[in-house]
Amino acid sequence: MCELLGMSANVPTDICFSFSGLRARGGRTGPHKDGWGMAMYRDRQVWAIHDPRPSADSDMAEVMSKTSLKCDIVISHIRQANVGNVCLPNTHPFSRMIWGETWVYAHNGQLENSEALPVNEYHPIGSTDSERAFCWILGQLKVRYGDDKPNQEALSNTLYELTSQLKNKGVFNMMLSDGESLFCYCTTKLHWITRRAPFKPATLFDEDVSVDFKEVTTDKDVVTVIATQPLTEDEQWNQMEEGELCVFNAGEVMFRCSTVYR
Repeated sequence: MCELLGMSANVPTDICFSFSGLRARGGRTGPHKDGWGMAMYRDRQVWAIHDPRPSADSDMAEVMSKTSLKCDIVISHIRQANVGNVCLPNTHPFSRMIWGETWVYAHNGQLENSEALPVNEYHPIGSTDSERAFCWILGQLKVRYGDDKPNQEALSNTLYELTSQLKNKGVFNMMLSDGESLFCYCTTKLHWITRRAPFKPATLFDEDVSVDFKEVTTDKDVVTVIATQPLTEDEQWNQMEEGELCVFNAGEVMFRCSTVYR
């Protein structure tokens, strides 16, 4: 299956260190060689890059692992294709406009009978079950709320309801953002870590790379990184529960919902 990487921060922060670890899993230390992509928000404006080549061999991925583009929210994805050809239209993350905002989404897993999910004004461009699920989610939000975006609590509860329905179709690990919050839903594997003062050094599992975060941060910085599997060998990551939705805003956990937390 694919792997996901997300970030939510209270100050613009680059993703170079974490993406270096993810990138290695895209064809070198892992089997996820069927393309990669990244979407980055800054002040709720999004910039995205997609490449159907393995991230481990991609010159664009090499640039992204070394370029300090500071962002508020990041969603990245390395693909191991299950449904749909290896091509640019099937490369995550996907994006659509709703309520005047660009929403970005990436998915890890496989959904049964996804073609039966009804879509209305949002239609897939590629042929993945992932993109169809994204279009279904947005369509359901539009049916329920029309042209008026709900507040974050109502939105989070509705997304928990919708993602729980998709969980019934198979493996559905997801990251979704509107540029303000990062919504993460777990069926099988998602882990997260929040870094804040006092900052400590960290070393990647997949690359011989270390960083001392206190040298590149201030005492006010709060940065949360979410990944399918922990990326560092010397930090304690939190594992999300099966069927749990976590919402991160400015690096903090703002909402958690599952059968455990209800």
